Amino acid sequence: MNKFSSRVYQWMDERFHLSDAIDFMKKKYVPVHRHSVWYYFGGVSLFLFIIQVVTGILLLMYYKSGEDQAFESIHFIMSKVQFGWLIRSIHSWAANLFILAAMIHMFSVYFERAYRKPRELTWFTGMLMFFVGLTFGFSGYLLPWNELAYFATKVGTDIAGVIPIIGEPMLYFLRGGEDVTGATLSRFFGLHVAVLPAVFTVLLGVHLLFVQIQGMSTPLHMQHLEEHEIKKMPFFPNFVLRDLLLWLIVLNILAILAVYFPWELGRKADPFMPAPAGIKPEWYFLFMFQTLKYIPGHVLFIDGELFGILMFGLGGLLWTMVPIWDRKSAEGKRNKTVTYFGLLIVIFIITLTIVGWLV
Repeated sequence: MNKFSSRVYQWMDERFHLSDAIDFMKKKYVPVHRHSVWYYFGGVSLFLFIIQVVTGILLLMYYKSGEDQAFESIHFIMSKVQFGWLIRSIHSWAANLFILAAMIHMFSVYFERAYRKPRELTWFTGMLMFFVGLTFGFSGYLLPWNELAYFATKVGTDIAGVIPIIGEPMLYFLRGGEDVTGATLSRFFGLHVAVLPAVFTVLLGVHLLFVQIQGMSTPLHMQHLEEHEIKKMPFFPNFVLRDLLLWLIVLNILAILAVYFPWELGRKADPFMPAPAGIKPEWYFLFMFQTLKYIPGHVLFIDGELFGILMFGLGGLLWTMVPIWDRKSAEGKRNKTVTYFGLLIVIFIITLTIVGWLV
C-alpha cells in the first residue's frame, strides 16, 4: 500500500474494524478435493444477481409500466438511449445465466449431500431463493409487453388456474382480473421490482450468514478423515481471488452474449390477435411445458393438466425436503436412492428441455 491507501485503510479501520473482519476471514478455510470447483457456482449466482440489480436499476430510469407505454419505452431504450440496447441485453442474458448457475449450484449441493446436518436451513433458504429466482424470470418476462411474452404469460397463468381450490383466486390475483391486461402488467412490474427483490435480499442475507457461520461442507466420502488430514485453502485471499477470477470470466461470457446475440424485442402484444405458432416458455420452464403436452387428457379420474401440475408440485416438495427424508446421509452413510432420484431428475429435465427446444 502507498501512503494514501494506508491512511484511507487506517481511517476505515478505526471506524468499522476492518482488521477484525479480515482476521476472521483469514481463519476460515475451504476444503480442497476433486469436487471443489462446485463451490464457486454459489458465488457466480451472487455475481449475476448483482448484475441484474444494477442493470435493472438503469433500465428502471427509462422503463414505463402500462399497456400503452411498456413496449414503446423498451423500444426507446434500445434505439435512443446510449448503450440502452446493451444494458437490456446484459440484463436479459444475466437473468438466464443466473438461473443456470443457480441450478448447477443446487444440483452440486444435492449430489454432494451438503444439505445434511447441520446445514438443513442453508438448503431450505437456498431452495426458497431458487423458487423466487424462477418467479423473477416469470414476472420479468411480461414487462416488455411483446407478443411472445403476452401469450406465454397467458398460458402460464392458465396453468396456475387449474390448481384445485386456490387456482381460480390465484389466477385472478396474478392477472388482476379475468384476462391478461394492463393490470397484469402493473402487478408483475410491482412484483419484479419491489416485492421479489425485497424477499430475495432477506433470504440471501440469511443464506450467506449461515454459510459464513458453518463454512463449506466437506463431501461425504471425506467425512471419515481427521481434521488435520483434510486439505484446505484459506478463504481469504486464496478462495476469494479464485472466486473473483471466475467472476471476470463470467463477465466476459456475458459481454460476448450481449454484444453478439443481443436480446430481441419482437412485436408489440395485441390481445385480439391469435397466439403465434410454436410459442414456448423460457428454457427453464420448457421441460414442464413439454411434459404437460405429453400427458393425456385424463389420468384415471383426474384432468391430465391437473395431474401434471400435482406431480410437479409433489416432486418439488420431495426435492426441497430431502434433508428430512434422507436420514442416511445425516448419519454419514451413502444413500443410493438419493443419487438415483437426483440423476433421474437431471436426465428428465435435460431430455425434455432438448425435445421441447427441437420440436
